[in-house]
Amino acid sequence: QVQLAESGGGLVQPGGSLRLSCAASGSIFRLYGMGWNRQAPGKQRELVAGITSGGSTIYADSVKGRFTISRDNAKNLVYLQMNSLKSDDTAVYYCYLALPSGPTMGQGTQVTVSS
Repeated sequence: QVQLAESGGGLVQPGGSLRLSCAASGSIFRLYGMGWNRQAPGKQRELVAGITSGGSTIYADSVKGRFTISRDNAKNLVYLQMNSLKSDDTAVYYCYLALPSGPTMGQGTQVTVSS
């Protein structure tokens, strides 16, 4: 069973940067798309960014130009580089792996953008 573990969240001031990491167990990581969702208090979970097994990427309009998703298949890692952070980016960020049977998600990491 694949397990995902996020890290890198924390408290950052507006305009600052954070890099989230997601470590995946198992050897199937490289075969499937991965990405990041987030859920802010009182709001629905939303897609932030995704990356296919081949490296194609998609982003939510709200993060385009500020966030960058990448993956290292040799290390079973996916990253989310977040720059120019805003208070609206405050949320729990979840890594997901797009398995054919349905997405598998991690436990999440809190990102708080506040002065």
